[in-house]
Amino acid sequence: MRHLAADSLAAIARGQFRDRDLRFSLWIILATIPIGIAGLLLAKLLNTCNSPLRNVSVIGWACVVMALLLGLVEILARHRRTIDNASFVDAMLIGIAQIGALIPGVSRSGSTLTAALALGFKRDEAARLSFLLGLPAIALAGLKEIWELYKIHLDGRGWSVLLLGLIVASISAFFAIWGLMRILQQFSTWPFAIYRFMLGVVILVGVATGWLV
Repeated sequence: MRHLAADSLAAIARGQFRDRDLRFSLWIILATIPIGIAGLLLAKLLNTCNSPLRNVSVIGWACVVMALLLGLVEILARHRRTIDNASFVDAMLIGIAQIGALIPGVSRSGSTLTAALALGFKRDEAARLSFLLGLPAIALAGLKEIWELYKIHLDGRGWSVLLLGLIVASISAFFAIWGLMRILQQFSTWPFAIYRFMLGVVILVGVATGWLV
């Protein structure tokens, strides 16, 4: 990401607006627009305690469906493409897939990784593309929450705890993405698909039997 940002800024300084890295950075920003619009339109529904999307069974079904989709693209996709030959359409399609993350049980990384794999990207390249396209959305969501905390006049102790949490979360996310890309260089996504399927089944069984509400 640092290499991409540095090269993009350098291209702007040189006036090379057709530079590949600069265009790709612009695509990442544009691909964030769909989830931003969807988030604003669905804000009241998503943030309501009694929202149907907050139902536990929805989470279970979301896990099962995403597991099946991930397994399907693992079987059907060719996994040959790299980020170097990604297009604007690829970026927008993966950006649109991020909208699914607004539904509890559909993770942002899971939805974008599945979309990237469906478009034929190699597994580790799909993970890298998912990470890059998710950065603006994650950053904007974080800034929104910080603004909300600022409006309620969070005290100094609260800000210090928040800062510590952001640092720990950033470090954890970095190593998680690094580890995921290393794993996907050698293995398939089947373990992730099976895990999500089993989790979804457990949740749905729990709801059906009444011990999970």
